[in-house]
Amino acid sequence: MLVHGNRAGRIVEVEAYAGAADPASHAFRGRTVRNATMFGPPGHLYVYFSYGMHFCANVVCGPDGEASAVLLRGLTPVAGLEEMRAARGPAARRDRDLCSGPGKLCQALGLDRSFDGADLVTGDRGVAVVDDGTPPPPAPAVSGRVGLSVATEVPWRFYVDGAVGISRHR
Repeated sequence: MLVHGNRAGRIVEVEAYAGAADPASHAFRGRTVRNATMFGPPGHLYVYFSYGMHFCANVVCGPDGEASAVLLRGLTPVAGLEEMRAARGPAARRDRDLCSGPGKLCQALGLDRSFDGADLVTGDRGVAVVDDGTPPPPAPAVSGRVGLSVATEVPWRFYVDGAVGISRHR
């Protein structure tokens, strides 16, 4: 579960990105100021601004020095729903609209670039990944990644089929 203050959601959709070996990864062409957090250490949050419109959050997961991360695509809201609704505005009429996509998720939880590099294990900036006791699905659903122009066929999108908070797959 991803927690920020009073707001929390169970992680139900992610996409993997494999750094230098992955043309869809921000780290494909090497380290920059923008993507430096992706290069480690693992367990930290990599936050970037996308299309000049919204923030997206990733969990750094590779060894220190090797860029790889998992994009948080969808959450099932479990706490702080009123705060999430206020943050998302009128576009979020239903619970499933609160965190069903990486930009919506960051907006609902109040995550922006200031959280880039936050330690998700210690919760040093008030944001953490915690175990809520819910077991993972026995076999997550798998598909190609969403919203990319390259490497869309790579089956690195994992989600809990039927869960509230899954992003729309176009």
